[in-house]
Amino acid sequence: MTDVSKSVSQPVPMLDFSRQFHEIRFEVLNAIEEVCLSQKFILGPQVTSFEQSAATACAVPHAVGCASGTDALWLAMAAANIGSPDPGLNPSRDAVITSPFSFFATVSAILRCGARPVLADIDPATYNLSPAAVEAVLDSPQGASVKAVLPVHLYGQCADWDAFAALKGRHDLLLIEDAAQAFGAAWNGIPAGALGDAAAFSFYPTKNLSAFGDAGLLTTTSASLDDHARILRAHGMRRRYYHEEIGWNSRLDSIQAAILEVKLRYLPRWNQQRRDLAANYDQLFRAAKLTGGTVQDGIVLPFTDPRATHVFHQYVIRAPRRDALRQYLTDLQIGSEIYYPVPLHLQESLAFLGYKAGDFPHSEAAAAEVLALPMYPELREDEQQTVVEAIRAFYA
Repeated sequence: MTDVSKSVSQPVPMLDFSRQFHEIRFEVLNAIEEVCLSQKFILGPQVTSFEQSAATACAVPHAVGCASGTDALWLAMAAANIGSPDPGLNPSRDAVITSPFSFFATVSAILRCGARPVLADIDPATYNLSPAAVEAVLDSPQGASVKAVLPVHLYGQCADWDAFAALKGRHDLLLIEDAAQAFGAAWNGIPAGALGDAAAFSFYPTKNLSAFGDAGLLTTTSASLDDHARILRAHGMRRRYYHEEIGWNSRLDSIQAAILEVKLRYLPRWNQQRRDLAANYDQLFRAAKLTGGTVQDGIVLPFTDPRATHVFHQYVIRAPRRDALRQYLTDLQIGSEIYYPVPLHLQESLAFLGYKAGDFPHSEAAAAEVLALPMYPELREDEQQTVVEAIRAFYA
């Protein structure tokens, strides 16, 4: 390897929140001040306003703000009557099929609503849940108890919704979108959040649309599901202190909603900047002659399905000798991250699901090869050049 320390003249952070805040500082601070003056801190008018704006952005009639993306996943399933908080009331254990290559909340939310997670492998090109793998499960003995499929729009690209919609028609099941990383993404022009029976978004600070803390959102086209979710997020209450069922405290803070509504106005431009940066990364890697069709041939660049509008929550490559490359970049103060190093079926806490190494080879290969590079709207072209030059030097 070449000593690149002289040619790499600057650190490149994985994410720099200060750049975005600098652009919208006064709008955000004014929005926060309005909440403070109103003294309506939880489920105040700013929450209602943001819910309406988010519903419009997602082309759905209903949006329900909540405390986190994890809660949004639980709310989406619980409001659709999937599972039960009491296993004795659900002896058949409703099953939900999802991906083993996702953040832990995708599976933990299924367990929390009293359902049983069933896993199926991913499409190795998009990293999203494979419809063919899902249908194989549906056609197996496990398929009889499946009530819903939970595809994840990983890294900001929608799952193959044409295929999942066809599965829904053939098997009479619910489709719940894990759209935590995909606000502003679309499939055949239909926004994420409007594709399934319900969808869950996260506004964790690293997301494309991000709060100044935890926050989440459920979207749906169903008035009954919307109503049920609103009850569940407030301890099962429709009327104060009258609890119709066992819910949870998952209300959205007004300050977070106010911040999110400011940012929502900028999001289309920010997402386009991410797409432009992704295209520039592609060009830089190809110009450096680093790319290949597999990791045996070189770096594998992200694939965008032509039916998808990708929002590049992450720019993720497959890299030969991934762990050594990441350490090399770290030594040069160049940010990177692995999403995700251990597939869910191999997590210690989920061993009781009964899966073993080798059950989902595409997910396991991805976990060993993927590397996310710096990606945010304010990233500069010279910083991208620094990242690619460092990677070129590593493989030299």
